[in-house]
Formats: sequence, structure tokens, C-alpha cells
Amino acid sequence: MRTQVVIIGGGPSGLLLGQLLHSVGVEAVVLERKTRDYVLSRIRAGVLEQGMASLLKEAGVDARMRAEGLAHDGTLIAYDDTMFRVDFAKHTGQPVIVYGQTEVTRDLYDAREAAGAQTLFNVEDVVIDGADTDAVSVRFVVDGTEHQIECDFVAGCDGFHGVSRKTIPEDVRREYEKVYPFGWLGILSETPPVNHELIYANSPRGFALCSMRHANLSRYYVQCSMADTVSNWSDAQFWTELKRRLPAEVAEALITGPSIEKSIAPLRSFVTEPMRWGRLFLCGDAAHIVPPTGAKGLNTAASDVHYLFQGLKTWYADKDPDGLDRYSERALARVWKAERFSWWFSSLMHRFPDQSEFDLRMQRAELDFLRSNDAAQKAMAENYVGLAY
Repeated sequence: MRTQVVIIGGGPSGLLLGQLLHSVGVEAVVLERKTRDYVLSRIRAGVLEQGMASLLKEAGVDARMRAEGLAHDGTLIAYDDTMFRVDFAKHTGQPVIVYGQTEVTRDLYDAREAAGAQTLFNVEDVVIDGADTDAVSVRFVVDGTEHQIECDFVAGCDGFHGVSRKTIPEDVRREYEKVYPFGWLGILSETPPVNHELIYANSPRGFALCSMRHANLSRYYVQCSMADTVSNWSDAQFWTELKRRLPAEVAEALITGPSIEKSIAPLRSFVTEPMRWGRLFLCGDAAHIVPPTGAKGLNTAASDVHYLFQGLKTWYADKDPDGLDRYSERALARVWKAERFSWWFSSLMHRFPDQSEFDLRMQRAELDFLRSNDAAQKAMAENYVGLAY
């Protein structure tokens, strides 16, 4: 087989890159190790920056997001039974859009199928050959049969555990990591959201988040120990604990119901450098991970896609290598800013097991400052809505 670009990973970043390339006449084959139904069953993020929304529009797959997505002009932050609002519209002139990652992925799959673009599922034993040469290819197995695709470039959109990052030699790549000493226990419930905007809560019992997917589908989280398990939490125990971490008026307004999904997610900050090795380019979780506080995971993957798409577009149009040569530099400059924001917001809102009384006072002072200072709110709003590409 022969194609121009092989995209490893059929999640939203790989599919978005494929659709953007299709829009300018560049052929790409997407390899996905699971089935389409499995990919669409994964519960993921739901807050889209304007940059991500613009990319979906450029790819021609934004119609349902525009019709069904919820525009949020701000967010609420609670602590010590106090709650204040950070106004995105006032400080940036732009909202974020609440639209589930599952729905983004579904729209991209539908568009790819409509375009007749090739996606291979149940792909195993992927090997990238010759990434540091002019003769790159990808070998893989489907249903027991080995295949090989020769290509110009490989886009590694296959996540933290994928083959792409590990293909870059250890003496070439450098990794930076911070593992947080807690996780998020999250549930999905078919109940109306407690508020029309997200609520981030810092309480003596730990962090909590009130989020949503649409008008009758809510997503709630509480900070928990990494030693905890889902089996330790009944629905009733979760709702009781969530209410304890929210301001009284929010807890009273909360409508509870059976969970339809429950899981614990670890929190980690991770970056690998560089994001390019020869003709192999890393995108999204293959290169970096952020804690979910502030919803930067999918959005940072989208910024990678932007830089890589621009580089590939100019290369195929004009044989201009500048965009590809500078891909890693440009992507990482924005990645580290997103990492900083996610680290800062996570540090502000969570309770850490080793926090001293001084640390707690500093956290409280930072929250007081954010509540009362317009410039601090503007800085947060600019980061939350999304820094420019």
C-alpha cells in the first residue's frame, strides 16, 4: 500500500488531522487499534476552546456542534462557602463550547466515511520503519495478516501508551513528568446540570467539579485517593460526598439520579521533547498529558493538529519545509503554556496530602486574589478560552 500520510490513532486528533488533510487534497490512512464502537464508548472531555471549534469548521464538521453545543460565557469557582464568577465574554469576547469529545469523534467518523477516506480498525503490532530516513513505512497486522504502507510522513496520534513516542530513540527524547497524589472519581448521570455553567470547588474535603454534556446529561467529579476504587463508592455515597464539597445553595439545588458511568482518572502532567523525529510527528497524548482541571487535553491536541496540518499543507503545496521543520518548536511553545495553566489551576483547587497550614493559607490568598482582582481573572479567562495558535 502507498499513501501520503499515515495517521496512527483513530481518536479525535487523528481524525481531525485526516479530515483537514482531505480538505486540501492530501491522502491519509488512519490506523486504529480498537473498533469504532469502542472508541465512541470512551467518556472524555467536553469543553472546546475557540481554536478547536475553528478547526472543526475548517474541516467542515462543525454543523452539529454549532446546533447542539452549549456556549459558556464564564465559569464559577467556589471555596469556603463563597462562590464567584470569571466572565469569559467580558475578558476575552469569546465563550467556550460544551460539546462532548465523543460527539466530536462521531462527527469526524461520519465525515470521514462520507468522504470515502480509508480507516482501518482492529490494527495490531504497529511498527514504524525508517522514520529518520526518506523511506518511511508502517507495518501492522489486521485479522492475522501483516500489511505495510509506504508513506511520506507518519502522524503519531496514538496516545501515551502508543507506539509512536516509543519509536523515537531514548537518547533523542527527553521526558518531563509530575504525578499528582490523587485522582478524580467521576460519574455521568441523566439529570439536569446543577448550574448552566461549570462549577469548580475547593473544599477542606477536596476538589469537586460540576459539569455537563447537555441539558439532561451531567458529569460530576470529586477528588479521591489513587488507592481508591470505584467499587468503594455507591451512587448514594458519591452524591453525599459531592454535596459536602459544594456551597450550600448549590448542594440544595443538586438533582441526583442513578449513574450511567463511573470511573477514576489519575492526574498527571507530562511532556516529551522533541515532538518530531525525522518524518514522524507526535500529536496530543502521544507527546503530552495535562490534568483535566481546565479542560486542556483535547484542546492542546487540537493545537498540535493545527501546526502539523499547516506544515503538511505548505509542504505539499509548495514543497516548503519550514512548517514541518518548526513543528516541534511551535507546538511545544503552546503545550508548555497549557501545561502551566493546568498545573496552576490544579494546584489552586485541590487539597494535597502534604500541605502545611502555610500552604493552605497561600492557596486561600490566591483564591481571594483571583476573586477580587480583574487582571487575575482576565489572565485566567484568556487561558481557559484558549491561547492563540
